[in-house]
Amino acid sequence: QVHLVESGGGLVQAGGSLRLSCTASGRTFSSYAMGWFRQAPGKEREVVAAIDWSGDGTRYGDSAQGRFTISRDNAKNTVFLQMNNLKPEDTAVYYCAADTAYGTNWRTDYGKESWGKGTLVTVSS
Repeated sequence: QVHLVESGGGLVQAGGSLRLSCTASGRTFSSYAMGWFRQAPGKEREVVAAIDWSGDGTRYGDSAQGRFTISRDNAKNTVFLQMNNLKPEDTAVYYCAADTAYGTNWRTDYGKESWGKGTLVTVSS
């Protein structure tokens, strides 16, 4: 397994931006597709975005389309989530995940090989 640590969460006003980072260690980072999920209080965990091994392929959940961008730097073993025009409904714990497969498996959180502990994002109105 790969060990994942998220950072970059915090409190931001509506309309603001945050950049989340997830740094991996333990295995070859470039052999993993990476993704971000989030879980708001009282709700199920949902996919935010995913990126393939090289960074050429990305996919987004409905809530992220047009506002969030996922990217990765394989030299730094890090995946990023740039979040713009944040809304109060984006408030959640954001989790980084890794899996050797990339594709429709990223529609859900099922079966991911590794997870980070999460970072809290709070968007005030």
